[in-house]
Amino acid sequence: MPFTTGWVTNTRDFGTAASNIVVNFKNNDQVNSATIILGIFASVDSSSFVPVYAQSFLLPPNTSQVMTYFISGNVAYEVQFEEIMPLTNNTVLTVYGIDEFGNLVNNQRFTPPELAFIDVLSPLS
Repeated sequence: MPFTTGWVTNTRDFGTAASNIVVNFKNNDQVNSATIILGIFASVDSSSFVPVYAQSFLLPPNTSQVMTYFISGNVAYEVQFEEIMPLTNNTVLTVYGIDEFGNLVNNQRFTPPELAFIDVLSPLS
C-alpha cells in the first residue's frame, strides 16, 4: 500500500521554509525484512513536480533508518513510499522538515495518521 504526504508548501510566506527533510522508517516486524520504495518529488514553481530522489532499500526486522534529503529552493515537495514486502505493512514512516539551522519546521511534520493512501506511486523517472 503506497502512501503520500501530499503536496507540502515550502515557502517563507507560510512560515519557515525547510532546507532539508528527514524521513524516518521503522520496521516493527520482528521476523521479516521490509522492502521499501521511496520517492521524493519537488517543484520550483508549483506548476509541475519532478522526482528528485528515488530509491529502494531493505530494512531488517526491528530496525530503524533515518535519511535526510536536501530540498532547499523548492516551493513545494511530496514524499511517497511503499512497503512491497512483506505484505503485512509493519513499517512506519514519519517525515519532518528542518530549516537551515536544523530546527524543526512545525507545519511540515507528518506522522502515520497524517499520511494519505494512494493507489500507486507516481513515476519515479
